[in-house]
Amino acid sequence: MRAALRLAGRGLAVAVVVVAGAALLLGVLVPRVAGATPYTVTTPSMEPALRVGTLVVVRPVEPASVTTGDIVTYQLRSGEPTVVTHRVVGVGTTVGGDRTFVTRGDANEVADPRPVRAVQVRGTVWYAVPGLGHLAGLVPGQQRQTLGTVLAAGLLGYAVVLVVTEVRARRRKVVA
Repeated sequence: MRAALRLAGRGLAVAVVVVAGAALLLGVLVPRVAGATPYTVTTPSMEPALRVGTLVVVRPVEPASVTTGDIVTYQLRSGEPTVVTHRVVGVGTTVGGDRTFVTRGDANEVADPRPVRAVQVRGTVWYAVPGLGHLAGLVPGQQRQTLGTVLAAGLLGYAVVLVVTEVRARRRKVVA
């Protein structure tokens, strides 16, 4: 019975490490390496595709490559930090030849009131992880990156300890 509980405990520990490691990898490390930016969905305007609390990872793109159907993250006002993530429902051009986009949240009945200029577009949604945004929202900006790095190092260390412990246990069994 004790051996079964020990095995179940190890299995649970490995599962926790794998899930936490995957969350860190998808939410912190991959975006940083790829030059992408993670954002948290805070309103239901994109439901059911992107529910509140979803972490979306946005990769920079050339505005010329954005087409109808793409989900883009854009600044409400150029140069300001507030962003919105909505689907492109139309593409146009200004009299001066600049590209613009008509956007709308999937849950909204009408398009957004103002066209989005190319300079406002931060990128398109590369991938999304449901629920992970809730965790990201618990820790603010720069502290999130530091915490992510510390947690990744801690999880890696814990994984090494688990492997070393298992190797030692197997060696003891072989010797005995």
